[in-house]
Amino acid sequence: MKKRTYLILFLGVALFLSGQFDQVQAVDSRVGGAEIDLKRFKETDSVIRDPEHPEIQVDPGETPQTEGDLRIDFVPKLNFSTVMISDKTAVFPVNAQLFHDQTEARGNFIQVSDYRDDSTGWTLQVRQEQQFKHTTKQGADLKGAVISLDQIWTNSTKNPSLSPSVSKEVIHMSNIGDTYNLAQAQPEKGSGTWSIIFGASKENENGRPNSLQKRLDVSGKEIEDPIFKKPVYSNQAITLSVPKETEKEAGSYSTVLTWILAELP
Repeated sequence: MKKRTYLILFLGVALFLSGQFDQVQAVDSRVGGAEIDLKRFKETDSVIRDPEHPEIQVDPGETPQTEGDLRIDFVPKLNFSTVMISDKTAVFPVNAQLFHDQTEARGNFIQVSDYRDDSTGWTLQVRQEQQFKHTTKQGADLKGAVISLDQIWTNSTKNPSLSPSVSKEVIHMSNIGDTYNLAQAQPEKGSGTWSIIFGASKENENGRPNSLQKRLDVSGKEIEDPIFKKPVYSNQAITLSVPKETEKEAGSYSTVLTWILAELP
């Protein structure tokens, strides 16, 4: 039976790694011979890694996680910022991922760890449970609004040949309640800790195009994030499109995303 792990996250919009290696442990020896027990190293703590430099530990703040040898260590809290109401079709980029340490802004990412003894593979999926709903006015939805995911890539301290595969096409989450595949690791692949990333910073050394841009207010000044105390960046790799026909009420809107990590049979 295929095992699935579900992680549910709320997100909104306002309108106005550790590498895996084999550990050798000597457990007994005697004259004329010796015995050893080979154990596979397991990273039991969900250490969050810089998606562009996975050898470095980072602090993105609190995040929902799952447990076990196959788990989700981190998912992004997507925030599409405060934007002006428009009578035209509008596309809003998400805020990029910020950190409490010295790490610069990064593309939004999910971190998956697989430290099972048998690497049978896994799939990572996402599902939007409902349309964006006004947080205070009942019945006010952003009808037709669509989240799109693009520029997906992976990174790890592991050999790139072991990488899970990701979609090369833009994922338009146009059908509420449908489940969309983000990444899949075939058997013997995807072991250790992997970041599945949307976009990249201009400083990245992975050959990825820059998708981040500093957000400025109407006067051209930097916008500071009140939690991280750092400049806010937009990330064009994740967007929210709202049709011009959609009735828009000023205020905050939110939806629910469910992240699904399933082991392959």
